[in-house]
Amino acid sequence: MTATLRKIEFYKHDLGAEELASLQKTLGSLFLTTGPRVAEFERGLGEYLGVPHVVGVTSCTEGLMLALMAFGVGAGDEVITTPMTFIATPNSALYVGATPVFVDVDPQTALIDPEAVEAAITPKTKAIIAVHLYGQMADVKRLRQIADKHHLVLIEDSAHGVEMRRDGAAPGQVGDAAVFSFYATKTITSGDGGAIAVRDPAIAERLRRLRNHGMSKDAASRYTGSYKHWDMVELGYKCGLSDLDAALLLPQLPRLDKRCASREAAVRKYEELLTGVEGIRLLKWTGRSAHHLFTFLAPQGRRDAMLEALGARNIGVAVNYRAVHLLSYYRERFGFKPGAFPQAEEIGDRTLTLPLYPWISLDDVAYVVGHVRDVIAGAA
Repeated sequence: MTATLRKIEFYKHDLGAEELASLQKTLGSLFLTTGPRVAEFERGLGEYLGVPHVVGVTSCTEGLMLALMAFGVGAGDEVITTPMTFIATPNSALYVGATPVFVDVDPQTALIDPEAVEAAITPKTKAIIAVHLYGQMADVKRLRQIADKHHLVLIEDSAHGVEMRRDGAAPGQVGDAAVFSFYATKTITSGDGGAIAVRDPAIAERLRRLRNHGMSKDAASRYTGSYKHWDMVELGYKCGLSDLDAALLLPQLPRLDKRCASREAAVRKYEELLTGVEGIRLLKWTGRSAHHLFTFLAPQGRRDAMLEALGARNIGVAVNYRAVHLLSYYRERFGFKPGAFPQAEEIGDRTLTLPLYPWISLDDVAYVVGHVRDVIAGAA
């Protein structure tokens, strides 16, 4: 390999002049913490999703935890979810004292298997967390049927995008809550942050308390008009989205669909060029994907060597994800062993994520795939 290598980053944000102007507007205002710009963003995201209530928080992780708390999930309860996810999903159950119960995934999509969910329900089951993976929605309508039949809470882990749709539904329209991430690499970002979308106004009110220490009034309402005493009505946390975060997020809302279409074009090019490559398996789409990540299954036993080889060629790569139940903490605490969830384990052993971000060029996609092909073929 003698040709000059160019650097293809794993991810590049496209925040610019609009976000800077919005941030400057906020810096010149009264509030920097959870205030009017957060409320403006919550309304805008709710309109985009078609969900009446959105509550901004510091991260998707905190959002999942607060959503479980708001619906009364706690010690002694079981929460069914998938091991093919980021650790934040099952960890959120642990944070409220519940036990995460894993079920396997559909091998074609890597999404949680609804029939496996129903088979895992016990008298201790209180909630299901469905993970919308890589930007693709789980079968929430089937999961809603299962949840209603067994009187369970259905939470959607929608960290991988707000743009996705399935069977005519957006995140939050079917589940009791949908939780989003605005981490640096997400399809809408403020560097970090998150939000919870719910339909029940009483749950939304409780979530607003829980994100603010359990207080009856937040900073904006305490300092608007004459002073009124506040109360602490339950034990909460300090995890509200800030107006600085909202300032970065607001200009991105009108560009969501345009940026999603750009990522989709890159994904289609990846799939076109990778189709038929020996040993590679592409995952199946479901509905409209947010295309947060482009991941494929590498040839059996070759993934880690490919990661190293592509990294040596200055191509940003990642793994999304190793199966959670086989990570050290979960193995040691719960005694999980290989073979428990074979579909998730195979995906976890083979999944390899390639660069994808708004405005990645199709030429860059072809360049990356050329190196993938070389590496698979054994080129130096």
